[in-house]
Amino acid sequence: MSVVEDRVLTQDVFEELARSAIRAGEALRLEFVNGKLGVKAVPDGDHGRIIEWLTRLCMQADPNRWLYPEQGLRVETYRKGNARPDGTLARSGAFVGQGEWAGPDDVLMVVEVTSCDEDTDRRVRVEKPRAYAETGIPVYLLIDRDSCEVKVHSGPDGVRYEQVVTVPYGKTVTLPGPVGIELDTEPLKSWTR
Repeated sequence: MSVVEDRVLTQDVFEELARSAIRAGEALRLEFVNGKLGVKAVPDGDHGRIIEWLTRLCMQADPNRWLYPEQGLRVETYRKGNARPDGTLARSGAFVGQGEWAGPDDVLMVVEVTSCDEDTDRRVRVEKPRAYAETGIPVYLLIDRDSCEVKVHSGPDGVRYEQVVTVPYGKTVTLPGPVGIELDTEPLKSWTR
């Protein structure tokens, strides 16, 4: 992958860097949130199983919706950031024709599952909730394998989420409208080490 020298990392420069990484066959998932370049770890098997489980639940609740894995989104105020959530819930076909970095207008919920990244704490617990709230995404679901908790962020006010509900694995939590799903978190205990 080429190195960016003597250039400010703008959204356009980031998007070209991300395309270059894909063309070079790099096993990287790049993001550009809060003006910072981020690299997400490649998901492990338990991470993939959690996304599979959640996809099935979303489909059972409404077969006209799909939980898109790793759909690139333009986020933050004025869409000056690029995030690649682990899952993006939207109606089926919502991102057709939008390319790698889609607009967030049809997004009902974004999902992040913690990984063994160096910057997981900062990225998924601080920067992403702010970016998703600024964007107006109605629900942000964080499945935190470090603390064995599920956090449901809702009610974005353009700066932050006004409601955050945290439950330990094993409890049931409601994903509020427009998602409207009751989530029994008991199975998550099997996919966290």
